[in-house]
Amino acid sequence: MASLTLRNVCKIYGDVEVSRDINLDIQDGEFVVFVGPSGCGKSTLLRMIAGLEDISSGDLYIDNDRMNDVPPMERGVGMVFQSYALYPHMNVAENMAFGLKLAGANKAEMDAKVKEVAEILQLSHLLDRKPKDLSGGQRQRVAIGRTLVRQPRVFLFDEPLSNLDAGLRVKMRIEIAKLHQRLKATMIYVTHDQVEAMTMADKIVALDHGRIAQVGSPMELYHYPANKFVAGFIGSPKMNFIECTVVNANSQHAGLELPGGLSLNIPVNGGELSTGETVTLGIRPEHLVHPEDAEAVLNGTITVVERLGYETLVHAEVEGYSRTLTLRAPGTQPYREGEPIALGIPANQCHLFRQNDEACPRLYKEPGVDL
Repeated sequence: MASLTLRNVCKIYGDVEVSRDINLDIQDGEFVVFVGPSGCGKSTLLRMIAGLEDISSGDLYIDNDRMNDVPPMERGVGMVFQSYALYPHMNVAENMAFGLKLAGANKAEMDAKVKEVAEILQLSHLLDRKPKDLSGGQRQRVAIGRTLVRQPRVFLFDEPLSNLDAGLRVKMRIEIAKLHQRLKATMIYVTHDQVEAMTMADKIVALDHGRIAQVGSPMELYHYPANKFVAGFIGSPKMNFIECTVVNANSQHAGLELPGGLSLNIPVNGGELSTGETVTLGIRPEHLVHPEDAEAVLNGTITVVERLGYETLVHAEVEGYSRTLTLRAPGTQPYREGEPIALGIPANQCHLFRQNDEACPRLYKEPGVDL
């Protein structure tokens, strides 16, 4: 397999900068996920790695070899696209072997590799079927198998599960994760689904408007987001944001005034904050607690209750605040629309973002999360 390095990589279409100053190191055998909203440049970045898009400036290395001017077929990468793109007149075995056939492999070699990969992907009993006789998940496994038989140094996945229904996406997510564990291969996976990113990645690369917003493990991005964009994108439901005012601050804490005149001290490095500065407090729906366990309590009224069985999402309007806040609670609790609710804020679980959206470093260390 291989490592991959990007240095100051940019992509420009006319006057539009799609990717800007991308610096990234991917280690041999890592499963890396590019995640972000539509239009953030994640697929363009993947296509530059594949050689399907030219790099406007900067350098791409696979191992120690500069790849900027190397044709796609000579880079040692294999790509699985969003569309299965299977040939309808060929059976599964022929579809999987097609790339090897173009490369001039002999029949015995093709048959051996197809058989080996079919066993890995549990397709052995389907080798004689045509694509029209396969389910969506089976077609996606054939597309993965077509890439796998070529034994690339780097596997690239461009939103491969977006055409599948929710249940099948979960199943295929597990299958791809198991495939990575078995092959120990270098894999780069593009998605806009933060759940896929959190559950599959060794390392997440969060992209925002063509730039890298943060790189780290899933738990690092969840517990220690570098900015407001990452905090709002990672996690479902998304983080609650509450505008507040700095009352006092130093390198060990930030004293805040919340809506309704409430006071709250949180353990962040507030050394660069100024008294009177407007900042944004962040608290995840699952971190809101019972008032008795909180350092501050916001009172409000329940507007919507979403019962999901195993959990309930409670949306509430808070006194003195224009936005709706969300609480994640056990599914057994009997919340009802129109009833009052008290939302407890624990200081240790709070995040704080300045007006430039950058996070003040949290001083509370989450158990079991390595930075």
